[in-house]
Amino acid sequence: MTEDPTTPDPRLEDLDELGERRVMSIAGVRLAGRRRRPSGERAPLPRQWDRVGIIWLVVAGAVIALWALLFTLPATVEWWTLRDVDLAQAVARNRSDGVTDVTQALNALGSEWTIRTLRVGLVLALVLFKEWRRLFVALGSILILEIVVNTIKVNTARPRPYVIALAPWDGWSHPSRPVAALAATLAIIGIALIPIGVWRKRFMIAAALAVVLLGVSNVYLGVDHATDVIVAGFFGAALPLLAYRFLVPEGVFPLTYGRGTKAHVDIGGARGDALRLAVGERLDVEVLSIEKFGTEASGGSTPLLITCQDVDGERQLFAKLYTQIHLRSDRWYKYGRTLLYGSLEDEVRWLSVKRLAEHEDYMMRIMRDAGIPVPESHGYVTITPEREYLIITEFLAGAKEIGKEPVTEEVIDAALEAVRAMWDGAVAHRDIKPGNVMVSNGRVFLIDTAFGIAQPSAWREAVDLANMLLILGLYADPEHVYRRALLRFAHHDVAEAFAATRAITIPTQLKRLLKAHEAKTGVDLVEYFDDITPDCEPISVQRWSTKRVALWGATILGAMTALSLVIDNVMGQGFL
Repeated sequence: MTEDPTTPDPRLEDLDELGERRVMSIAGVRLAGRRRRPSGERAPLPRQWDRVGIIWLVVAGAVIALWALLFTLPATVEWWTLRDVDLAQAVARNRSDGVTDVTQALNALGSEWTIRTLRVGLVLALVLFKEWRRLFVALGSILILEIVVNTIKVNTARPRPYVIALAPWDGWSHPSRPVAALAATLAIIGIALIPIGVWRKRFMIAAALAVVLLGVSNVYLGVDHATDVIVAGFFGAALPLLAYRFLVPEGVFPLTYGRGTKAHVDIGGARGDALRLAVGERLDVEVLSIEKFGTEASGGSTPLLITCQDVDGERQLFAKLYTQIHLRSDRWYKYGRTLLYGSLEDEVRWLSVKRLAEHEDYMMRIMRDAGIPVPESHGYVTITPEREYLIITEFLAGAKEIGKEPVTEEVIDAALEAVRAMWDGAVAHRDIKPGNVMVSNGRVFLIDTAFGIAQPSAWREAVDLANMLLILGLYADPEHVYRRALLRFAHHDVAEAFAATRAITIPTQLKRLLKAHEAKTGVDLVEYFDDITPDCEPISVQRWSTKRVALWGATILGAMTALSLVIDNVMGQGFL
């Protein structure tokens, strides 16, 4: 007799739960499996356009469609032109002295001096607040707008309205250059300088009113057709708004004027909910709280302290949130270093945020395998695919940054042993600074392995040793530190380390502490260690290559182009 395949087998019922959940323990945290997100289910924080972005995308499409209807279909060109002419003549027949005076005053909104003053103020403000991304997008938007407007004007060659013009004008009429310029400039000011909120809304309403008044005055004064100002107004506003939505999205690059590092993104609202969901799914725990932690020494990510509840009680985890802002900052940082020094070992740009998080997780795992004291990794989770990732590690409870407590001989030996382990394990940390060296009960831990590399050059290994010796020399007798180092490294190893030491090889935090130490004690630790070690020829970090020469050429060309735009603006002839 054959069993019915649709009837569940009672012998398998007890195995259902086993397939759904598994229990394991990682670094003392008891985890009961993870929830697998089904295919097609959205990520915790999916990338999506806000309502304003969608509206302006529709507006941009409508403007393109309107323009195509106006000038690419011969049958409609004559019809639209007649409607524009009829309207212009009707307005001209009903002019009055009072209205003419008002509209001539409003016409100044589109004057070269008004536009130039607004744009110069915009550029100065963005430079003052160091909003470089927004500055570059602003300049690019203005440049593209001018190119597109001038190209359309020349190719359509539409004459001015067949009425007496009561204001100065120049060139062909479609689209209206003054209206497009004012709309774009005010749109950039609103989105690049004013944070999201009621003040931005008020400014945008006032800006829209100013553009409408300029358009109406130009039609009244007979210098533009109605369709000239309509197309110019919508296109001028849509271009920069869409550029900022794509290139500088508020969710990734929030506009704030408060204190703090721009790398530390907001973790409230939708992102906070997404973080809780992602961590809960990954580790099968209940997330009680997520807060920023240790931000003073962090500039390349958003460090977080996560308090969660699992089957064994309350636990704390450490996490780092990587977003597009961190990826792009890393690219610009390496671009600058390549210009100044050439491409140092393994300093290639990351292709995606996922690769950045993946690399740090990988480095923690191989460092632990090599016996190097680093935190246990719990893996990384997706917040927004290809844009935001969270890497989770154990939390070093009770650990403090080196120097916060007395640095004993036990700590000195543990720190030097960590460097020795890196040498023996063929890995390098590449970011040895006090903020990345934690101490707990005499034990030393190295954190933040994002810049670590496997199979480093001897130069990289030497730099790690030098930076660790400088850190220890800040908080203990440098001569004693040197003697302890000789128990694990040869004389020529230490000499090579300081022969390779330059300003570029010392992290910013450590460099700042060294200057403060010299001001307080009069001792330059770099020179001190260099003097007590055997003589060694200085090791140059300058590296010339075809890539570096090409980058310098492109940078100089870009700088000259930008300078020409500024000069043209001052002379009253250019895009600004």
